[in-house]
Amino acid sequence: MSSSEQNPAPASRPARVTAAAAVAGLEALALLAGGVYVLVNTLTGTPDGFTQALTGGATLIALGLIPLLAARGLLLCRSWSRGPAIITQILALPVAYTLLTGVGAAIPAGIVLAVAAVTALVLLVHPTTTRALGITGRTP
Repeated sequence: MSSSEQNPAPASRPARVTAAAAVAGLEALALLAGGVYVLVNTLTGTPDGFTQALTGGATLIALGLIPLLAARGLLLCRSWSRGPAIITQILALPVAYTLLTGVGAAIPAGIVLAVAAVTALVLLVHPTTTRALGITGRTP
């Protein structure tokens, strides 16, 4: 099989799949940036709990890899990529709710995260997306 048979041309990828990949990619970048920020502050500052802060930063980086891989898979129209992308969005919803119940800058961040997660979920479960990824329903 040639590489063009394995990976559909970008023109054959629906805009909904590209948009879902973009949302997942942006979430991945936010998680990775947050993880790096926590790690840098841990190493250059005086955190209350060094081990806890180090673990938190490493966890954010590890969690950022999931939507990053899902975004890449969506761009390549891989059927496996929808699962991690959907799970990421479902996990983002309680985080958004927690931010929305906070104060200050947490509220707008919660709004943005909630809108992104719901938008991505709608895009990921749309029939156009499932067809483009080769996901079929059960047959009787």
